[in-house]
Amino acid sequence: MRLALLVIALAAAALLACSGGEDASPRDADREVSPPASATATVGRSLLQDLDALANLAPSFDPARIARVGEARDVRLAWMIADMMRFVAPGASDTHLALVAAFSRLTGQPEGAVGFWVDASNYLLSNDVPAPDGYREWKGALYTRFDEEWAPFFGDADAEVDWRLISWGGVFIDSRPIAGFEKRPIEEGVAFCGCIPALNDPAVTDVAGGDWYPDDRLVFGVELNGEARAYPRHQMQVHEMVNDTLGGRRIGLVYCTLCGTAQAFLTDTLPEGVVTPTGTLELRTSGLLARSNKVMFDLHTFSFFDTFRGRAISGPLHDAGLELEQLTVAVATWGEWKAGHPGTTIVAEDGGIGRHYPFDPLGGRDDAGPIFPVGEVDPRLPVQDQVLGVRTGGVTVAFPEAAVRAALAQGLTVEHEGVTVRLIAGALAAFDRDGEPIATHQSFWFAWSQFFPETEVWSGNQ
Repeated sequence: MRLALLVIALAAAALLACSGGEDASPRDADREVSPPASATATVGRSLLQDLDALANLAPSFDPARIARVGEARDVRLAWMIADMMRFVAPGASDTHLALVAAFSRLTGQPEGAVGFWVDASNYLLSNDVPAPDGYREWKGALYTRFDEEWAPFFGDADAEVDWRLISWGGVFIDSRPIAGFEKRPIEEGVAFCGCIPALNDPAVTDVAGGDWYPDDRLVFGVELNGEARAYPRHQMQVHEMVNDTLGGRRIGLVYCTLCGTAQAFLTDTLPEGVVTPTGTLELRTSGLLARSNKVMFDLHTFSFFDTFRGRAISGPLHDAGLELEQLTVAVATWGEWKAGHPGTTIVAEDGGIGRHYPFDPLGGRDDAGPIFPVGEVDPRLPVQDQVLGVRTGGVTVAFPEAAVRAALAQGLTVEHEGVTVRLIAGALAAFDRDGEPIATHQSFWFAWSQFFPETEVWSGNQ
């Protein structure tokens, strides 16, 4: 099953990589969906049987059953059609054509106007089409046909999740055991798990030992209790998750390449009543996304997180109300970071696992905008503009990186509602009214504004 799904993933990834410009962004956001009167009615038994069969027989979706769903005149069921589209390679197959036709009938859109899973999901999100009763259970049955290890997530009825937002990112869950596996050759690890493999306790060198890394390339810098470390961006693009020890504390550094967001969390403080074998959390990549943001999870408790907020949304850690403490992640060039932190360490060239890391592993994949569903995008800034996001004392504000750097270069003060931004060792850093640092991270504008729609935007005119 996983091999077949990987073939589908590669086909979908190729299509996403080739799409650009307007095709890569949410479309039809200004169209209104007019749900039929039956949109809140109870789904009939025969239709339920068709839906259950479609979920449980995936990926062998029956075009006849799909057609009957399309005739139901209940726009909510378009969510099921969009979900099935995710696992069917687009093209002229009977199954894909049946899905496109059913989506058209349910939404009233011209047939073929929305023929790809991303477009279908964006259309439904932009128009806030509700999901039907039982959607979590149905979606869980569908998704766990492809990876049964997602079952605890979909099976948690108390999970704090809008299930419409959950999609598959094209990889499986990283559930590898902690001990021993991370030292195997990385190529073998990827082939074995089909996942984005976290890197644990990477080998590091001092500044002199980091001369392999060009001074003009970006690092994600973290400083904790007087100890600083640089994580080269191209290595993070491969692993997207590092569990490490810094300044005597256990941390998790997560990089969502789709959102352009590197975040660091303290992972060595557990909620009361939660016990793990290591006494800490072990953050991993689940293979699932929410608004194009990676859904991370803790390997020990199988609790899943709203990664952008660092808040547990399912499992024992959600029951305990855990929200991880975030640390500032500085985005700077290696030359700037080491000049400001001469005692810093940097991850070794091979990560300590004998890996060769290309400097551009993504090859411009995200240059044209979001490639996974996000719904309607806030138009105040271009979707891929980098912003420094700050949340403190009731203030949520985005500082556009390019504009802030330009203002600081002119000697201007960058301030908004008591938050001041300065340039420290080449990276943007935020401080409160008392001059105390505020934990921040950068991201693409579409991501920050999706997760914090109430955000204000610094424009330089306040």
